Amino acid sequence: MEQKLPLPPFTEETAKQKVQMAEDGWNSKDPNKVSLAYTIDSEWRNRDKFINGREEIVAFLTTKWEKERSYKLKKEYWAHTDNRIAVRFEYEYQDLDDNWHRAYGNENWEFDTNGLMQKRFASINNISIKESERKLI
Repeated sequence: MEQKLPLPPFTEETAKQKVQMAEDGWNSKDPNKVSLAYTIDSEWRNRDKFINGREEIVAFLTTKWEKERSYKLKKEYWAHTDNRIAVRFEYEYQDLDDNWHRAYGNENWEFDTNGLMQKRFASINNISIKESERKLI
């Protein structure tokens, strides 16, 4: 049986550990590694995309990081309950035309008893920035 520590119910400390683990995972830009933090049948809403299961997660992230070069993410703990965590985040990336962007968003996460994320709902907004305006280097 797969487990991803820490397990729910979360304390503030263990919720913050989950947030840092997610940040580190996404900054690896390794879709297969990232997908292992999610249940086999995980449900996502990412902007206007609905993604179901690890295979779709890997495909989505592979395409994402092919288009979003120099990707750098920062997540911030917002709140938690027993098996749910809310975060805010921002990330920066360079598109295929060498233009820089910053994305801001909020995520709501729900975990199963083994500490795998079974639901991820993300609301995200982008802005164009100049390279000199980058904060996440």
